[in-house]
Amino acid sequence: MLDIYVDADACPVKSEVYKVADRCSLCVFVVSNVPIHVPTGQARIRNVVVGLGDNVADDWIAEDISAGDICITADIPLASRCLKQGAFALGPRGKPFSEDSIGDALAARELMSTLRESGRISGGPPPMARKDRSRFLDALDQIIQKIRREMPEEVA
Repeated sequence: MLDIYVDADACPVKSEVYKVADRCSLCVFVVSNVPIHVPTGQARIRNVVVGLGDNVADDWIAEDISAGDICITADIPLASRCLKQGAFALGPRGKPFSEDSIGDALAARELMSTLRESGRISGGPPPMARKDRSRFLDALDQIIQKIRREMPEEVA
């Protein structure tokens, strides 16, 4: 079934996901370590609070997601785990992760981590811009259409 899983603790595009899911009649699992406000009156949006701990939310998503689902995350190792399950993974800035790109993304993540630890660089990504949100919405729509076209039995 085509469901959307949101790695929600630091996700800046939750409201966009809710709108797309409502328009497309999809279920959304908003997975976090602490309760997060989700829209009321939308039965398809489920707040899943997994408790505190490193990677607890990631583990829940990776264990529950299946082929034909979508994971929204900036966490590259989680994206890799989801791809291995046959799911799709999309970053909040609209960059889809794929089997072809995930190895490079993991290597770049490791390099950036090493540079941060050594003090050579600091800071994080720039703030979300309108174009990032627009790119995210376009990419999410494209993935949904691809799943519906190529995996109709998963959506039924």
